[in-house]
Amino acid sequence: MRRVRALPVVASTLLAATALSGCGIRATTVPVDVGPAPSRVSCDTPAQPSGQNGVQGFRATVELVCGSQLVGVERVIPVPEKRAGLKDPVALVAQALLEALEKPLSAQERDAGFTTGVPDQLMAEAPRAGDPAGTVRLSRKPEDLPPVALSQLVCTLAGNETISAGPGRPVTLGGPDTDPPRTWECTDAVRSRPESVPTLGEIARPSASPVATAK
Repeated sequence: MRRVRALPVVASTLLAATALSGCGIRATTVPVDVGPAPSRVSCDTPAQPSGQNGVQGFRATVELVCGSQLVGVERVIPVPEKRAGLKDPVALVAQALLEALEKPLSAQERDAGFTTGVPDQLMAEAPRAGDPAGTVRLSRKPEDLPPVALSQLVCTLAGNETISAGPGRPVTLGGPDTDPPRTWECTDAVRSRPESVPTLGEIARPSASPVATAK
């Protein structure tokens, strides 16, 4: 590797000031504390037990955040109990996955660098009359969720065959209001940059409604 000889302190300071002023950024001679360099994380997914002490459940991959990206972690998800007024099978599976995303991480997961941004008390609700098949209504509008949380939710639901039509297929989410649901995709861009707003698809219309075609 080629070594560059260090410039004297005064000369390097003048060069930095000139470069900054040319970019429209005010130079400063006051030292700035930017904090320690970010620590590296392993993002090693811990092995999951085959069962949970006799509790019935199903295996699923939940998307957690590690190294500023989404990383799938396999877990055994307890079968959700039917809540009052919630009998839709898709909503029940979505509720179980939501609870897995909200659940505090294990010490092993935290040590490996995993975090989750899904807020507590976010719940799945039954679809409304006229919603497309497979629609998951949430107790909050998807657009109002933190971008990282929405990315985690979209990619977790998209990876479940009960909710998504297949791997990589979009999921249809709506809020508690009367606004029509929308389709959301788990793309490579979403997985690599979960802090950005996930790809927003077309407004999901009732399946019985005619679809206009361009002529």
